[in-house]
Amino acid sequence: MFGYLITNRAELKVREDETYKKFYCGVCRSLGENSGYLSRFSLTYDMTFLAILLSDLYDEPYVSVRERCPGNPLRVCEKVLSSGVDYAADMNILLTYYNLLDNVRDDGKKSSLFAARVLRNPLKRIKKQYPRQYNAVRSYVRNLRKCELKNEPDPDLGAGLTGKMLAEVFARDDDIWAERLRNLGFYLGKFIYLMDACEDAEEDRKNGLYNPFIPLCMDSDYEEKCRGMLTLMMAEAARNFETLPVVEYAPILRNILYSGVWTAFEKHFSPAVPKKDQCMKEQPL
Repeated sequence: MFGYLITNRAELKVREDETYKKFYCGVCRSLGENSGYLSRFSLTYDMTFLAILLSDLYDEPYVSVRERCPGNPLRVCEKVLSSGVDYAADMNILLTYYNLLDNVRDDGKKSSLFAARVLRNPLKRIKKQYPRQYNAVRSYVRNLRKCELKNEPDPDLGAGLTGKMLAEVFARDDDIWAERLRNLGFYLGKFIYLMDACEDAEEDRKNGLYNPFIPLCMDSDYEEKCRGMLTLMMAEAARNFETLPVVEYAPILRNILYSGVWTAFEKHFSPAVPKKDQCMKEQPL
């Protein structure tokens, strides 16, 4: 479900793109150092966004190191190390673990089960260190499963559950910024859920999986309906983001919020691939 908080690299300055890569590689390094080498493969763009946000908001001290990339030893990467980066890496493990379990329930893939087992040990540490976030994600998965089993037709219910979960993940500390971070995480969580459902409606219909957007994808104005809902969520997310005193990396974060998040949507609804028309034609008579 995750992976939508990405940059629009074409709109980033070279220096900004390099900074983003440093954080991305920093989260990757933290995953390897604290949760084992294989955990690096769970890295998501969403948690890179969180690492940059927290590092800037709290003006955290950081160390920048140059190391060879474990995935490509011929390449030397510069990596940012900070407490915000480490926290984002831990939340990456937490979210990935339960996402993998959800995949196992949906399609029974052994690869997802194996990957989840790899993350069990670091998950124990994260559970002790961040019990509030752990309980929020675990409760979210349980409640979302109930929603799916009931074949809930209202997409806002699942979106709300995702929003509440990500709100707790974004609020690392119980301090003066916690409520604003929760609000930002809440609307980003709703956006992510709705975007994922919007993209997967046709495939989920074919596979007989739950998706509240399946009835909507038969409509001729499906794209407009999806865009409208998603725009409302991102408008609220952006409004809450702008209340935070983020300065140093603000251009990168704004690039993601105002442009990057729409990359998947525009690709999915490209005129060259008329998804909604295909969905309509393949509906049984």
